[in-house]
Amino acid sequence: MKLFTTKDFRIFDIPGFHDRMAAIASGIRPKLTEIGQTLAPEMTDLVDNPLFVHVAKHARRTVNPPDDTWAALGSGKRGYKKDVHFKVAISRNCIRLLFEVGPEYYDKREWLLKWKRSIKQINESLGASEQLSWFKDEHDEDPARSLAEFSQEEVKTLCQVLTERADGQLVIGRRIDQVDVTAMKPNDFKVVALETFESMAMLFSLHPPRVIT
Repeated sequence: MKLFTTKDFRIFDIPGFHDRMAAIASGIRPKLTEIGQTLAPEMTDLVDNPLFVHVAKHARRTVNPPDDTWAALGSGKRGYKKDVHFKVAISRNCIRLLFEVGPEYYDKREWLLKWKRSIKQINESLGASEQLSWFKDEHDEDPARSLAEFSQEEVKTLCQVLTERADGQLVIGRRIDQVDVTAMKPNDFKVVALETFESMAMLFSLHPPRVIT
């Protein structure tokens, strides 16, 4: 498994759409694919559910180049956005290891009910890691707030936005600065990633994924 170099992070400084997209495709996407494929078997065991790797291609973009890109790991073979999923995301200054309930999640109301019913276990699970934070948006480099700063009642209401807004989302995870990533050996990164995702594994199992036939 190859990790990202300083050169890879600087790809997000390339101003032109086609030039940046070409550099992402040739320099970053193969590494994201390899990282996802390396993590998927052990993460499948963590959540007791087969996970499939989906690397962003940004096919809808035609003018503005992306400020981040990612590999998502979800239960669907054909896509990930309509189910809860994990992400390894890279942007100019960091890597983010995320768990997401995105705007397109298929059953937000049921998720919110399960979240509230399981809040004691959720607080225990998330509280076990001092590294986890809440992000307002999946594309934000900086988290809005460390989960360690939340009261139990605040954690309980964290998912309320899912049903209050069409674009409501829940994004929890860990930011790792560029300088720390580039100093890591591949196995060190794998250990950190798996530890981070393990601390969020119960969230994946909170609401079973759809069975698509």
